[in-house]
Amino acid sequence: MQKSLSSSAPAHPLDHRYRGEHPVRTLGYLLRPDRSRLIAAVAVFTVRHSPLWVLPLITANIIDVVVQHRPISELWWNAAVLGCVLLVNYPCTVGYARLMSSSVRRMGTTLRSALCGRMQQLSIGYHSKVSAGVLQAKVIRDVEAIEDTVKQTSEIGLGSITTLLGGLIVIGLRVPAFLPVFLVVVPAAALLVRFLRSRMRSHNESFRREVELLSSRVTEMTSLIHITRAHGLERTAMGRVDGVLTRVRAAGLRLDLLNGRVASLAWILLNALGVGCLIGAALVAYYGWLSVTPGDIVMLSTFFTTLTASMTSLMGLTPLISKGLESVRSIGEVLQAPDLESNAGKREVASLTGAVEFERVGFAYEGAAEQSVSAFDLSVRPGETIALVGPSGAGKSTVLNLLIGFIRPTTGRITLDGADTAELDLRTYRRFLSVVPQESILFEGTIRENVTYGLGEEVGDEVVRDALRAANALEFVERLPLGLDTVAGERGALLSGGQKQRIAIARALIRDPRVLILDEATSALDSRSETSVQEALGRLMRGRTVFVVAHRLSTIRNADRIVVMESGGIREIGSHRELLALGGLYSELLPGQVA
Repeated sequence: MQKSLSSSAPAHPLDHRYRGEHPVRTLGYLLRPDRSRLIAAVAVFTVRHSPLWVLPLITANIIDVVVQHRPISELWWNAAVLGCVLLVNYPCTVGYARLMSSSVRRMGTTLRSALCGRMQQLSIGYHSKVSAGVLQAKVIRDVEAIEDTVKQTSEIGLGSITTLLGGLIVIGLRVPAFLPVFLVVVPAAALLVRFLRSRMRSHNESFRREVELLSSRVTEMTSLIHITRAHGLERTAMGRVDGVLTRVRAAGLRLDLLNGRVASLAWILLNALGVGCLIGAALVAYYGWLSVTPGDIVMLSTFFTTLTASMTSLMGLTPLISKGLESVRSIGEVLQAPDLESNAGKREVASLTGAVEFERVGFAYEGAAEQSVSAFDLSVRPGETIALVGPSGAGKSTVLNLLIGFIRPTTGRITLDGADTAELDLRTYRRFLSVVPQESILFEGTIRENVTYGLGEEVGDEVVRDALRAANALEFVERLPLGLDTVAGERGALLSGGQKQRIAIARALIRDPRVLILDEATSALDSRSETSVQEALGRLMRGRTVFVVAHRLSTIRNADRIVVMESGGIREIGSHRELLALGGLYSELLPGQVA
């Protein structure tokens, strides 16, 4: 038998980088490894986009050649320059796409890896409070929004900026008297963009939270689909989703209306400035106040339109940028979440015999008025089987979560082989721990992959078969179409409940755990499946420290000791025979929960 080879995952640099700083700085940090590629991409894009500010100048030169009867060679020179600029567009477009896309995709992969890594580090308490649908939306939707923001901002923003700079340089060299007029447009538009960005943030945040709530509701709906259909509650389920859909629609409509008003105001303002500048240039040429050629008038007219369009495009990026920055903030909620399982610097567990001691352990959930477990004292010898029984809410699941290390005692302590768990790296302890829950969850992989999950590919087929044989699973696995290579389906959908449980037992067996937790491992099975699973569990429990939570008498009667719990404390302890003779709470539970 083999144990998991990995003790812990390395910390991702983003785990210690994001501290609520401005999202633009975070984006800069994400893109920093590709700065040479990005600089090259900007250079290539500038060449590719040059026709938009070179063409008006070439047009002005050609008009002046015709009107002023300049040498015809000037016409051919201008045509040659324009031809060269047009020819380099294709290779520059391909080069820019390659450079920019590789950088953006790497950034997206880094973000998703950081998020998934952080989720593995966050405590079970955090995951119980935050919906899986919300976290899924952050990994998929928010990262995609950031990628789209960077790509579109680069494409549109660089195009607008290079056109603006190129146009202003040409105007400054060709008709410098008009440059101040053009320069008025830029600061006016910049102030407008800054004002609009502050208005957009709250609306984007509101819309983002409504979409996250929708994702949570859809996840909830799909997980409850069997219960919903079985009880004819389709309308109720749709009512819960429709309410959120209505709020998403309303928030989206408010955001779209604001975007529309912003775009319209920007278009009116910039075009009004453009028309004013064009009329001014025409008056200057008409009255001869400045030396302006017909080609200059055409060039200025073209640049008014081009620069106005560039500024409009820049301002049109406002909602896109706001959405992207809001997605960065959304991801930051996970990356800077403080609710981590702290294992850094603690002693690793290299071996374990299975001696467990609870010393006056107490635990209260956040916001709870009373403790779920209080004054819990229990000393467990290596290889001993302990059954936890009691009415609902007695604290049995809390004790198991404390033993696994999902939660920490608020009072008292738990020791493993005499060492306080508060001083141990619990990730290394869990290499010696296996859990078989009530409903075993398999992933959409082969039977072999599910059994050897986390052990690597070096586990041989014979080792896998031995584990399956001991779990009473080899017979049905060999009858499957592809044997060990049969895909179990999502969450093991292609297998029955008893088959999934036996695969889960094989997964536990192959790890050769020293501490085993059985949490209602047979309660959902029929009597035939339970017999096969009970036989497999008997082999799995042999020689290990076992904690069992069960309601069926057949599961707990052979335990070395049965711990009867009530209201978070221990009421009775003893063997099945001793507790029956005592005639206390255990005897009262037998006809109901423990039978």
